[in-house]
Amino acid sequence: VSGSVAGVSNEADPAAFDAAQRGGVIDTFLAMPDTREKQAAKYDRIRALAKDEGTQAMEMPAEYMFKGVPQYADDEVEDPVQVVLGEMAKHRISTFVVGVHENEHSRRAVRELPQHFAGMLNVDPNEGIGALRTIDAAVEEWGDSLKAVHVWGTGLIPQVPLDDKRMWPIYAKCIEIDRPIIVYAGVPGPRIPMAPQLPILLDEVCWFWPDLRIVVRHGADPWTELMVKLLLKYPGLHYSTSAFAPKYYPEDIVRFANSRGADKVIYAGYYASGLTLDRIFSELPAVPFKADVWPRFLRENAARVFGIEPVAPPEAPAG
Repeated sequence: VSGSVAGVSNEADPAAFDAAQRGGVIDTFLAMPDTREKQAAKYDRIRALAKDEGTQAMEMPAEYMFKGVPQYADDEVEDPVQVVLGEMAKHRISTFVVGVHENEHSRRAVRELPQHFAGMLNVDPNEGIGALRTIDAAVEEWGDSLKAVHVWGTGLIPQVPLDDKRMWPIYAKCIEIDRPIIVYAGVPGPRIPMAPQLPILLDEVCWFWPDLRIVVRHGADPWTELMVKLLLKYPGLHYSTSAFAPKYYPEDIVRFANSRGADKVIYAGYYASGLTLDRIFSELPAVPFKADVWPRFLRENAARVFGIEPVAPPEAPAG
């Protein structure tokens, strides 16, 4: 089977993917499914930051980029945790990384099922010392269930660039509590300024904070060649595949994973923000990763970087 990623010479190996998937998948991006109204309300801040009428009218501010954005009727999300557990069983996902800041459902999932839901905390560096106190309080509340700190500076008001002085205390705190930080790089989908997440800004961050573990989301597109150079240069820098359907994984990243970057590329879906898991897992077997890359990509790299213990996927909920 030929690989679906343009320009990559390796052939896809669906059997190797299937074998790796059977060991369980750690998915480092989960937004709890919700009704259309509540899902749309999550993006009010992005609409406030954007200027164009099109964004104001969209339920999901980057939906022009995606086909089949997951949407649920009221009777389908009576219990979002059960919906997610069903998806996990179906696709052999053993653990999801989900924001404890998101809603009561995500907090319940991490509290009641910590083996299957790893906590992530979103903070706003504009809050200064308040952001650090929020992190300390979360560590006190969640303990080992809190696996990462998250900042999307591009989506904040005002925006916070990756190398901004407001980020420096956050980076130091992540080293202190021994948690990775999740950030974003590349052109953002929503129609908001991209300057805060230019990949080149990561260079100074990684240089100054060599003990910091960084996981970059959302592709670094179109600067994937630069991203590969940075990944090769800095041991603490990692790349995740969130917001990309597998057939659109950048060829630079696939090639890097198949060579010197097998330990630096981490699987992340985009459920339920922009992609269904049915689509993701129907396309993954055609990605031309080498056989020895698949278990690292699907599970082992995330387990090491986030400190997640690999477990078997959950059983499908009754009924």
